[in-house]
Amino acid sequence: MRNTTLTALLTVALVTSSAVAQNARLTDNVVKVGVLTDLSGVYSELSGQGSVRAAQMAADDFMRANPSFKGKVQVVGVDHQNKADVASNKAAEMIDRQNVDVLMDLPTSSAALAASEVARQKKIPVMVVTGGTTALTNEKCSKYTFHYAYDNYMLANGTGTAVTKRGGNSWYIMYPNYAFGQDLSRQFASAISENKGKLVTNAEATPFPNTDFSSYLLKAQGLKPKIFGTMQAGADLVNVVKQYNEFGLRQQGIGLGIGLLFETDVAALGQDAFAGALATVPWYWNLDQRARDFAAKFEKAFKKKPTFAQAGVYSATMQYLQAVARARSDNGDAVVKALEGYRFSDFFARNAYIRPQDHRVILDVYTVQVKSRAQSKEPGDIYAKVATIPAARAFQPLSESKCKF
Repeated sequence: MRNTTLTALLTVALVTSSAVAQNARLTDNVVKVGVLTDLSGVYSELSGQGSVRAAQMAADDFMRANPSFKGKVQVVGVDHQNKADVASNKAAEMIDRQNVDVLMDLPTSSAALAASEVARQKKIPVMVVTGGTTALTNEKCSKYTFHYAYDNYMLANGTGTAVTKRGGNSWYIMYPNYAFGQDLSRQFASAISENKGKLVTNAEATPFPNTDFSSYLLKAQGLKPKIFGTMQAGADLVNVVKQYNEFGLRQQGIGLGIGLLFETDVAALGQDAFAGALATVPWYWNLDQRARDFAAKFEKAFKKKPTFAQAGVYSATMQYLQAVARARSDNGDAVVKALEGYRFSDFFARNAYIRPQDHRVILDVYTVQVKSRAQSKEPGDIYAKVATIPAARAFQPLSESKCKF
């Protein structure tokens, strides 16, 4: 009886969705998803072509579930080279010449901010998955920008708090000198202070991108903090951790504090280089069976396990397309209205809610500890979950928001 009822409900849902699709008013009779990402630089492994593939997978799955959209969803991938001016120009070109209806992914916060401003002017939704600055939902917020997956407040609230409470109450921090690093450094310093920790010196800016961090490591050795905090990401983080181990800071009793960690960073050096470090993530591939099922599907298509950024792009693309179906239109204002206040829970975003006041997508996140290779049960088994941070506590509260649409 239950199976019959469930089948009937699914059939009704599919028919209803198809009817909505048939009545949808689409510009150029196409919904075009533009993945504006890093295809060639320091973030290309954690995002890049994997994000483009993830968006395409979501589009394919959406069209299978909504037959009337078959052939009407297209995905294009464009390289912004991690430069704000390039991101701005490419965003305008994608919208004006390629008729893109949404911008997706956007690693590098300066690029995300630049592209979001173009999209605001042209009234096109933006789903920022891989850019981290909290300015996107504060002083630089926009009616058309949605911040997905993670942000710097979440990272500091999770990792900065956890490490400091565990006794890592004196920090040396360095950060890449652009919007993401500047913001993340401030967020970590605040979290450390709130938990009765301190910085042994002012946080120090490094060039971006960069390969040689030796002068910063030598300075940290002399100051003897309990934690060496690095706010770098991607290939820059890999270089930092490699040099951290070469300089022997771990053996000198200086722990490693990581602002933002992706699975590809750990894979680049091996787990033992990161073993014991804490991080905060919105998702990882073997979190549970739903996550594993998606990871297996992605790995079959892309030959690699997904990072949380790539999984987040799939989820954000699907949520955007479902909002198009609900709105019966790909008009920017109509889709924004369909997204605001929406609640959902998928393989990636658990207990998720799109806050209408600032467009921060809040979801459960996880403090994890990197396993040593000996602790892993299978290839890619990188993290041991330390704690789940519920969605309501993971992100900046509205009482602290500076967003005004």
